[in-house]
Amino acid sequence: MTTATALRTSTMAQALNLALKDEMRADPTVHVLGEDVGALGGVFRITDGLTAEFGEDRCLNTPLAEAGILGTAIGMAMYGLRPVVEMQFDAFAYPAMEQLVSHVAKMRNRTAGRLPLPITIRVPYGGGIGGVEHHSDSSEAYYASTPGLHVVTPATVEDAYGLLRASIASDDPVVFLEPKRLYWGKSEWDPSLAVPPIGKAALKRDGRSAVLITYGPSLPICLDAAEAAKAEGWDLAVLDLRTLVPFDEQTVCEVVRSIGRAVVVHEATGFGGPGAEIAARVTERCFHHLAAPVLRVTGFDIPFPPPMLEHHHLPGVDRILDAVARLQWEDGR
Repeated sequence: MTTATALRTSTMAQALNLALKDEMRADPTVHVLGEDVGALGGVFRITDGLTAEFGEDRCLNTPLAEAGILGTAIGMAMYGLRPVVEMQFDAFAYPAMEQLVSHVAKMRNRTAGRLPLPITIRVPYGGGIGGVEHHSDSSEAYYASTPGLHVVTPATVEDAYGLLRASIASDDPVVFLEPKRLYWGKSEWDPSLAVPPIGKAALKRDGRSAVLITYGPSLPICLDAAEAAKAEGWDLAVLDLRTLVPFDEQTVCEVVRSIGRAVVVHEATGFGGPGAEIAARVTERCFHHLAAPVLRVTGFDIPFPPPMLEHHHLPGVDRILDAVARLQWEDGR
């Protein structure tokens, strides 16, 4: 018997917009607030049409004051609402860090579990769009190293929809990192599929030579690298973390133990970046299964460069294959 599906083709931006609408339709406590999220629909049009359908009471334009936006969201959540905050660009979120670190992340613990804050903080992040300073940062290490926050970052259209719905439904605060360079990538997907849980990685490509562990904007680069690696005789697996916190250690370690070689790939800087933590954990848990040290391919340890130079800074296929070539292949592939 053929099962009817509701496949649709859309961009990641459209999938995020649909996720917001579906959550707002399902739950009247969901409110959206941020700079230009109203009639304009946000810089990237992720909130397009929300004010028209739900009114200005549920989709609020705010002043250019990120600390004030997040402080307002804290109050809304304390009084029973489920706010979704949009930060226009990654580095614009830094003025709100005090609210995030000192209050959003700590409120549940501070109140012995009596006052969770179900806030979703959407942050467009990463490079690849020719943005200038303050528009292309990869700030996930700040959030991932702050206890009390979930950190989610989709890389596909269907994950963008499902994981944003899961984040909004979460009773704990979620920093939802949206890779800007993937906003306009199209895919056919089924919105009726079950919403994926936060904290579960996905093996996007199987392989037996080595595994590329990645997330967000670096996933398409890793898939391209895996294809290019065939010419060198390597069969690379690609693992999409999808969530940095909680970290899916079980899936990551199962894949690494079965293959024995791993490279972590991300745009954030290498020193103190997520790859350092991932490499350390993999080494500690999988040491006797490793045929080579866990390597990293990351952004350089510099402020984000000017647009004409960003392609040197961001991980690319050649840099990934160079790392794979250093994985001690003396015992074969």
